[in-house]
Amino acid sequence: MKAGIVGLPNVGKSTLFNCLSNAKAQSANFPFCTIEPNIGVVNVPDTRMEKLEELVSPEKVIPATVEIVDIAGLVKGASKGEGLGNQFLGNIRETDAILHVLRCFDNDNIVHVDGSVDPIRDKETIDMELQLKDLESVEKKLDKVKRAAKTGNKEAQKEAAVLTSLKEGLESGTSVRAITLSDDDRAEYVKPLQLITDKPVMYVCNVDEEAATNGNAYVKSVKEAVANENAEVIFLAVGTEADITELDTYEERQLFLEDLGLSEPGSAKLIRGAYKLLDLETYFTAGVKEVRAWTIPVGATAPQAAGVIHTDFEKGFIRAEVIAYDDYVQYGSESKVKEAGKMRVEGKEYVVKDGDVMHFRFNV
Repeated sequence: MKAGIVGLPNVGKSTLFNCLSNAKAQSANFPFCTIEPNIGVVNVPDTRMEKLEELVSPEKVIPATVEIVDIAGLVKGASKGEGLGNQFLGNIRETDAILHVLRCFDNDNIVHVDGSVDPIRDKETIDMELQLKDLESVEKKLDKVKRAAKTGNKEAQKEAAVLTSLKEGLESGTSVRAITLSDDDRAEYVKPLQLITDKPVMYVCNVDEEAATNGNAYVKSVKEAVANENAEVIFLAVGTEADITELDTYEERQLFLEDLGLSEPGSAKLIRGAYKLLDLETYFTAGVKEVRAWTIPVGATAPQAAGVIHTDFEKGFIRAEVIAYDDYVQYGSESKVKEAGKMRVEGKEYVVKDGDVMHFRFNV
């Protein structure tokens, strides 16, 4: 599961990517610096891991991760191949969620590709290019389906009606995720098309240091503009976050954050947001060898969760021994949880809850 960082050139995408992954994507004050998409595997900050480590004292701790892709800056005309348009659109199609970075700071030393700072205009520029690309895909599919619908095929007629709704919505400047359709129609007719504007999105407002704690007028305008999109909006000072990651020790980083009035880096909030955006959650295994966070889709069953460790665990699944995270912390150890009668035995139908501490019994 991958989240792609997108935006116009020079809005801070590669600097943000560096903060998140500690990879060193080239960062420079001109467009098209990132040509091949850089991919970083990023640890998901989770205070529950620290608590489990404290209780279990394992030999190692392995956190959950999420994949972040830094994609080249998009410009007007990308849907027609301008700039690195075709490559950008191909790269973004392969991601599962979008982190849309918007420039929400003034700085005369950093060139804006359109000559002035206006995050709403920038958002609309990218939205339009993505919508045009989706419109192209929908029209191609609609032409095929209409031919079948003319023969009296009821299923094709139903699909044509859904595709026509998509076409009209896109033509009016509405992204697919904001077009009103039933869940069934989305699952059957929209999802297989893998449309770019159907992907979940988080708007990341890149602010200056002064606005790192409370945001600014640009952030407010973005929140108002996306109110109908069911999208999350966060703000962080990407340049300042980059300075924090350069500091050597945890203590130095904490002092820097305290000076800014922050309890944690904005990048931590963003990574957790991306994880949630991808519809992912975490369960834990906890033993003296390792405490480990395992990533599963929301709604995964116990056998599916076991399969993340090894396919044999899923094939030969017998049962899961489950401790709720809060019970583990309350009683302090697995043995005390058992004594208190708080360990549950769950079967194949059990839907794993975020934070469950689990052992699997299986037979291969």
